[in-house]
Amino acid sequence: MQNAALTLGRKGEDFAADHIDRVLGWRVLARNWRCRAGEVDLVAIDGDTLVVVEVKTRGTTRAGHPLESITVKKVENLRRLALTFLVQCREDLDLPYFAHVRIDAIGILWNGGRPKLTHVRNVG
Repeated sequence: MQNAALTLGRKGEDFAADHIDRVLGWRVLARNWRCRAGEVDLVAIDGDTLVVVEVKTRGTTRAGHPLESITVKKVENLRRLALTFLVQCREDLDLPYFAHVRIDAIGILWNGGRPKLTHVRNVG
């Protein structure tokens, strides 16, 4: 069961990264970036903004919409992770100084056929 959830989660992150790249035209900098404080699903550039994206994927809504599982505590941790990413990766990735840092959330409901993606900008 857990392996199926991990596979669904990976498919969701792949779908979200493709959406960010192909549909929105953002540049994806990192996927599943990790440090001691946690993990960020996706890090991207939207113009002059660094965007940290939390991706949640579910096969059904029995436990609610995927975005409902993103808590205030999670958003606070994502803010800290965004700053840590900048400190640790700015030079290695030759990143500019960003005017803004934003936390977005993407919820994907993948029940059979084509997944339904919901993108919420600036969740916190």
